[in-house]
Amino acid sequence: MKTRTEYDSMGAIEVPAEHHWGAQTQRSFENFKIGSQKQPEAIITAFARLKAACARANLDAGRINAGQAQIICEICDEIVAGKWKDEFPLAVWQTGSGTQTNMNVNELIAILAAERGMKLHPNDHVNRSQSSNDTYPAALNIAAATVLKERLLPSARALAASLKALEDKYPEQIKIGRTHLQDAVPLRFAQEVSGWRELVEAPCGMIEASLKELNKLAIGGTAVGTGLNAPAGYDESVCKYLNEAVGGEFVPDKNKFHALTSKDAAVFSHGAMKALASNLMKVANDIRWLAAGPRCGLGEITIPANEPGSSIMPGKVNPTQCEALTMVCVQVMGNDAAIGIAASQGNFELNVFQPVTAYNFLMSAELLADAMDSFRVHCVEGIEPVAEKMDYYLHNSLMLVTCLTPKLGYDMAAKCAKKAQTEGTSLKQAVVSMGCLTEQEFDEIVNPEKLV
Repeated sequence: MKTRTEYDSMGAIEVPAEHHWGAQTQRSFENFKIGSQKQPEAIITAFARLKAACARANLDAGRINAGQAQIICEICDEIVAGKWKDEFPLAVWQTGSGTQTNMNVNELIAILAAERGMKLHPNDHVNRSQSSNDTYPAALNIAAATVLKERLLPSARALAASLKALEDKYPEQIKIGRTHLQDAVPLRFAQEVSGWRELVEAPCGMIEASLKELNKLAIGGTAVGTGLNAPAGYDESVCKYLNEAVGGEFVPDKNKFHALTSKDAAVFSHGAMKALASNLMKVANDIRWLAAGPRCGLGEITIPANEPGSSIMPGKVNPTQCEALTMVCVQVMGNDAAIGIAASQGNFELNVFQPVTAYNFLMSAELLADAMDSFRVHCVEGIEPVAEKMDYYLHNSLMLVTCLTPKLGYDMAAKCAKKAQTEGTSLKQAVVSMGCLTEQEFDEIVNPEKLV
């Protein structure tokens, strides 16, 4: 392998000649061969957007010149476009401040600039007025807010829209409800689906509320929150240029000592994602229970048959989209535990669990977005109610007795239900045989249309 010699404050080190990173990146690459998880692409993109905004703010403050600012911004645009994906080799499992990833971006920009005839120092120019301690937390929040707005929320809203279409398609179908996995009183199928829809929509509002906290950036705090080596108004200037570039609503965190040491915004926002995951688990489980069969389960709905379900049982089809979604939900719940623990580990002026927080947060958002898209396309859009089965369960349920309690009283109604269950008769037969009501009276009261 051909190499070239790069230098940093610790001395010389050999770097692969075909790559454009520098000495600090190479040291990290060699020192942290832990796992296969690399810094998420969304973090690198956020860093590039942040570095471009920082360059423009530094130009305004007279900290770098126009040519330096221009080439930094040009290279950052290329990073955002994905041109240099192979130049970010560093592991998630590195220094907890993410210093080496910050320097990976700084070094790449400086080396590419040098190749184009502009001499830049990765620290003195690209990292001017910054510290890893404020850039990585800022990049984390930028990446988190972006993935929520551009991926997760659109996917959730699309799923909610599909559920609304299912709700609207079958407005009249009545079925038996269930509580405690036992028969309950009737409701419309559309009402049941409306519950699923709201289970998706409600956490979207929580996620949107969390964006206000994620929009607060640590940039300008530099090493410990005092803003040492950053010019006055630098944080406001960076946020202004960042918002111009991405159409965001980012603002400086007013208390940089909080911003550098706290991950509460990530905890809050991921908690809303966990709420969505919890609700999606419920929706997926409801659907696979109702589709259980085809002959020996509830069988109240059918779902698409997407692929063979068994290597030994011919003709078997399984609720695979429900299973995939619920596995994703389990992963998100695990990620939430990791983020919560990481957030509790802020010591003095810095939280040093930044990369693991970013990795888990972004994984959750991407997984949920992909899983909701797949679940919508390959399951929800193909759901159909089985009217005959719904009608059968409806008219054979003993819990229709509930509407008789105002007439018969709770105790007598319970005796009628128990008699029907014990003797294997219909509720109507039990009520009439006990002399509680005539057949006509029963039919007038026990009318499913009136019960929903």
